[in-house]
Amino acid sequence: MPSRKFADGEVVRGRWPGSALYYEVEILSHDSNSQLYTVKYKDGTEFELKENDIKPLTSFRQKKSGSTSSSPSRRRGSRSRSRSRSRSRSPGRPPKSSRRSVSASHPAEVKEMRKEVLEVKLTPLVLKPFGNSINRYNGEPEYRERNDMPHKNTQEKFHLSEESSYISTQYTLRPRREETKLKEIDAKEEKIVTKAPPSLRTFEVKAAQKQDLEFGGVPGAFLIMLGLPVFLFLLLLMCKQKDPSLLNFPPPLPALYELWETRVFGVYILWFFVQALFYLLPIGKVVEGTPLTDGRRLKYRLNGFYAFLLTSAIIGASLFRGVTLHYVYDHFLQLALAAIVFSVLLSVYLYVRALRAPWDELSPASSGNAIYDFFIGRELNPRIGSFDLKYFCELRPGLIGWVVINLVMLLTEMKLQDRATPSLAMILVNSFQLLYVVDALWNEEAVLTTMDITHDGFGFMLAFGDLVWVPFIYSFQAFYLLHHPNEVSWPVASLIIALKLCGYVIFRCANAQKNAFRKNPTDPKLAHLKTIHTSTGKNLLVSGWWGFVRHPNYLGDLIMALAWSLPCGFKHVLPYFYVIYFAVLLVHREARDERQCKRKYGVAWEKYCQRVPYRIFPYVY
Repeated sequence: MPSRKFADGEVVRGRWPGSALYYEVEILSHDSNSQLYTVKYKDGTEFELKENDIKPLTSFRQKKSGSTSSSPSRRRGSRSRSRSRSRSRSPGRPPKSSRRSVSASHPAEVKEMRKEVLEVKLTPLVLKPFGNSINRYNGEPEYRERNDMPHKNTQEKFHLSEESSYISTQYTLRPRREETKLKEIDAKEEKIVTKAPPSLRTFEVKAAQKQDLEFGGVPGAFLIMLGLPVFLFLLLLMCKQKDPSLLNFPPPLPALYELWETRVFGVYILWFFVQALFYLLPIGKVVEGTPLTDGRRLKYRLNGFYAFLLTSAIIGASLFRGVTLHYVYDHFLQLALAAIVFSVLLSVYLYVRALRAPWDELSPASSGNAIYDFFIGRELNPRIGSFDLKYFCELRPGLIGWVVINLVMLLTEMKLQDRATPSLAMILVNSFQLLYVVDALWNEEAVLTTMDITHDGFGFMLAFGDLVWVPFIYSFQAFYLLHHPNEVSWPVASLIIALKLCGYVIFRCANAQKNAFRKNPTDPKLAHLKTIHTSTGKNLLVSGWWGFVRHPNYLGDLIMALAWSLPCGFKHVLPYFYVIYFAVLLVHREARDERQCKRKYGVAWEKYCQRVPYRIFPYVY
């Protein structure tokens, strides 16, 4: 069964039957059997239209409001006038003698025919008994008027008797030149819907973007770029103090020359390019991403999990040969600065290359402002050949580096505290976060539908977040435990494990249900789920995990974040910074999701919000 394109309640443009004019109409319903939409014009008239006779409002923005903005009360007059003008321009018309031969069956057309005659084409015209449905194309009705609903112009309706309820075939005299012209008009309208001119689409995108710049606009983006690196170092320096309380803020600052070492920068570059080499290996399946503005779908190789296995094998072999990883801990701040410098250089390269990118390869989030675009990213999918820079950085160097840093902290704890085995708290933190990373790499394909990939460009925000923030802040609990040990009993550890598993089940099941539905909405395993149809042709889940709250995966994420911090105890609030930060991040991202979904799905999203009122926390938010 083909999927419908327009949602109930959506305001669109509908063709007035028998003409080339479009008026604003409201979608009332859709018949899945006949594939016809019941629409309502502004004067209350209701018709059933084919999907080809309905266009989105946006497809008419480039046109002047001459014909499309006429009031519904003038439609019939406009119809006759436009037909008269069209026929006056057409050179071929039958003479009066020809009119008499067909006047009995088609008086309206006969009245408007001209005397001069050119070559005409005889096309079968099928008249059906119910209503005034006219069939011109291969026996399929162009429209049908609903007789089962009240109509204010009832005197205009007519019904045939049972004796006349038959299908009679006549011939309509239509000049070939006029039919060719109508086909050309239809073809142009289809092009308008599928692909608008570059200048117009760029103008519309930029106008929408300038009205709604996120992250506080240009000033906010500028302050974030300056503040995040400083905040990162202050947080790490606070953690190394004996008493990391707010009373001891700010911590003693090291000299700048102590934070930079060229060899450490070389080590970071080596790590980055080793992961890039793993990414280029011809292993793992290749999948297509979401459709781009020009209809293309980029291909991605899913081999992140194999890259993780190769990295683990290399590190394991190094440890077996007696190589220590204590170097990473000794130069932790220097590695963080090296990652910051590399992310800034990468962001500069991305912005410069994006200046030459075609308009249809720009990010929907870009604005045209140099500072904001440097932050949010100007190009959506920057690639060097088949090497996708954004997709690679999203899951590889930072995410796998996070696990390596955690392992370094575990081994360093055993060395500095003279332990034969790691502490239970350190084991819990390493195990929980290892599960999270392995899950992300195993389900790598899911990242292709996230806002990072489909909406945001690749600029400083994602480069810094992927390469710096993830490995050096997400490993903060392990770094904290190294300087502030905390003993956890097994009963307490059992409760923390239960909390972690609860969050993981919510997170994984919600994402699995969403991804399965996106891949195959007709899967029999998902037949019990309720949906709302949208104007994009897709459906929104309104039951299951996605009928519980609008973002159940965010809820599971937050529960897991709390479980990561609990092994650190309650002596200081510092290890809970991650939970606070992550809650703010997800609430902000949820707000961005809401705006994007409302813009994309319109009325259908409003219905979904009425069905599912809570965003992340049930009965709270």
